[in-house]
Amino acid sequence: MVDSRHYAFEGTTPTIDDNASVSREATLVGDVHVGADASVWPGVVLRGDIGPVRIGQQAHIGDNATIHASTLADRVMVGHGAVLNEATIDEQSLVGFNTTVNTGATIGSNTVVAAGTVIPDEYDIPPESFVRGVPAEITPLEETTIDPEEIFEMFSSGEYTDLAERHEELFE
Repeated sequence: MVDSRHYAFEGTTPTIDDNASVSREATLVGDVHVGADASVWPGVVLRGDIGPVRIGQQAHIGDNATIHASTLADRVMVGHGAVLNEATIDEQSLVGFNTTVNTGATIGSNTVVAAGTVIPDEYDIPPESFVRGVPAEITPLEETTIDPEEIFEMFSSGEYTDLAERHEELFE
């Protein structure tokens, strides 16, 4: 990991757990903390200037995601190109590719948000939901054909933590 793209802001410097993998091509600004066994991939921007960014343990942030003043609990996965602004994502939730989570939205635990979804400002999504659409529509997971066990198996498998370790050159 190279600190050249980690910037202090008004006296606050990003902190990264020793066991986290943060790409040298990611940009971290200000009040940012990345938890143990998390991975932050190339092109990601974590901006903690108007509020803190907290990335939980075993959370994984896909390439080119932008996260501004948001809190992600443990085992959250954020897909490539997602944008989160002042959002809260509870544990073991999946935010799909190119999803937009607007100001003040919360996503409950064990939730799957489909790729391309737009979640409006101040929108509260209950735990164990499937969310999709523009704007977002909520369906309880139990009313879908989605197998939550299959989806959430990836969180406990350590697949992304292992993948980050195999991409050593990205995280020097």
